[in-house]
Amino acid sequence: MTDAKRLNERAAPEPRELKPLWHVDQGRALFAGPLNRNSLHAHSASVFLAGLYGTFGLRIVGGDWLTCRTAVIPAGVAYEFDIGGDPLCVFYLEPNIAGADALMPLVGNTQEVNGALIGRSGEVSVMRELYEDQASRQWIGLALNDLLDFSKERALRQIDPRVSRVVEDMYESYGELTPVAELASSVGLSASRFQHLFTAEVGVPFRRYRSWHRLRAAIREVVNGSNFTQAAHAAGFSDQPHFARDFRRTFGAPPSPSLTKVRG
Repeated sequence: MTDAKRLNERAAPEPRELKPLWHVDQGRALFAGPLNRNSLHAHSASVFLAGLYGTFGLRIVGGDWLTCRTAVIPAGVAYEFDIGGDPLCVFYLEPNIAGADALMPLVGNTQEVNGALIGRSGEVSVMRELYEDQASRQWIGLALNDLLDFSKERALRQIDPRVSRVVEDMYESYGELTPVAELASSVGLSASRFQHLFTAEVGVPFRRYRSWHRLRAAIREVVNGSNFTQAAHAAGFSDQPHFARDFRRTFGAPPSPSLTKVRG
């Protein structure tokens, strides 16, 4: 039977019909849109996952497939998921902002599995609103600020400020490969001590994080209107296939489905 209260409402688009949303700024990146199965992969930043309209399948490396609504995956922890074509939100938090602790308050009814936090509930309303509002790119930054203000108050610890400073400085020249020794010296550390500290604080080695940093810069170029070749060159990749290989290795899927139809 038709719901009488909906007869005079404007028909809302089906979630799968909405264009994917990408947002990339200096400390965060967010994707929301339909996905299928992404094979085993690991990120160089902490990640919050949320099924926007229901649960999804998730497997942390070394474990079994689980059904969840939300999850926090620390940097360096490998995982795969299957959401069957439904919309998923993937929110990446860079270490100059905070670590995985700042995302954990967004996950509810939790269990720890092989380094990840799995939730049967959690904060999905803000992410769903961002996805459904086709004009959300105008206010997404403010929404993410509010969300992080809430969660960071409950975080257990903050990343070492020397690591945060180096990451922050990298945003000024993401296509350049400043020697590690020079970066370490800028925060008063030897190269070996800096690399050890970075891995301990972030969860992945610095060189691996720098590859992620360059990849997210290329994604930002695509979101802002560049084609894949232009974006690859702007971010310091040798060519478009190099960018595509890194994208697949990082996300467990090729770039075309999520980036070619991104909303403007």
